[in-house]
Amino acid sequence: MKKTVLIAACISVAFFSKAQDKTNLVASGSSFNLSSQPFLFAVNTLTSENQKWNVHYSGSYAERASGQFGYNGLGQQFGVKGYLGSRFTLYATASLGFANGGGINSAQQAEVIRGLIGGNKALGFRLGAGLGLSRDWSSTASAISRITASFDEQRWRLLGNLRFEKAFDKTRDKLDFISAIGFQHRINEGWYLGFEALGQDLEGFWEKDEAEGGAKVMIGPSINLSPKQSKLSFSLSGGPVFYATRSSVVPSEAIREIGSVASGNGYTIRALVNFNLHK
Repeated sequence: MKKTVLIAACISVAFFSKAQDKTNLVASGSSFNLSSQPFLFAVNTLTSENQKWNVHYSGSYAERASGQFGYNGLGQQFGVKGYLGSRFTLYATASLGFANGGGINSAQQAEVIRGLIGGNKALGFRLGAGLGLSRDWSSTASAISRITASFDEQRWRLLGNLRFEKAFDKTRDKLDFISAIGFQHRINEGWYLGFEALGQDLEGFWEKDEAEGGAKVMIGPSINLSPKQSKLSFSLSGGPVFYATRSSVVPSEAIREIGSVASGNGYTIRALVNFNLHK
């Protein structure tokens, strides 16, 4: 009888020790898994378990890829991202572009994204949709909408966006389509490595007079560093930018991740520093 009780006690201790180790792994992993903005060309929603309010600065350099985050020269962006409660996420940015030939332009946008599926926990699947407004480089206003889907685990994360834009200008497209996807895998504590891909002005595949010059594609590596016990996190991504289709229309100055004016295929590199206000 004593032997049976001893064996049962040993099994119980082993079971609870394993469960405790798993709990500790989740707790320790979450300290560097819950990056507010791990990707540069796609936006994820926040949860009550995420870092709640953050400010970020990003800079980019590009050749033959003018526009926001792909300005033909140096582009800069300041932004704020925060959790409003009830599965609502606020994302707002203000951008400055310094052209190689001189001159400075600015653009702003703000949107609120609501979690529709998931959104109560930081890990697992989340699906959200949002609405917002923007003012582009030519001061044209637009209504924007975004669908975001993400899946976060301890060792990897996947994020996809589909963005729609309606410019209040008769010379623009009736509706613009932009898609983005990113994947990162944890290679070390706090270090993530993966890729990002972006499809811009996809309506160029079926509209010959697409207003931003045609459909463009970018794909390249993505790096994120989120040190434990630090308020700062860092991201870097970029790659070649090339036209999938061409339009004869003079491109507009709409807000675009990899630009709206280009004399040919080019490239863009973008880096971001995020500061968590609550950690």
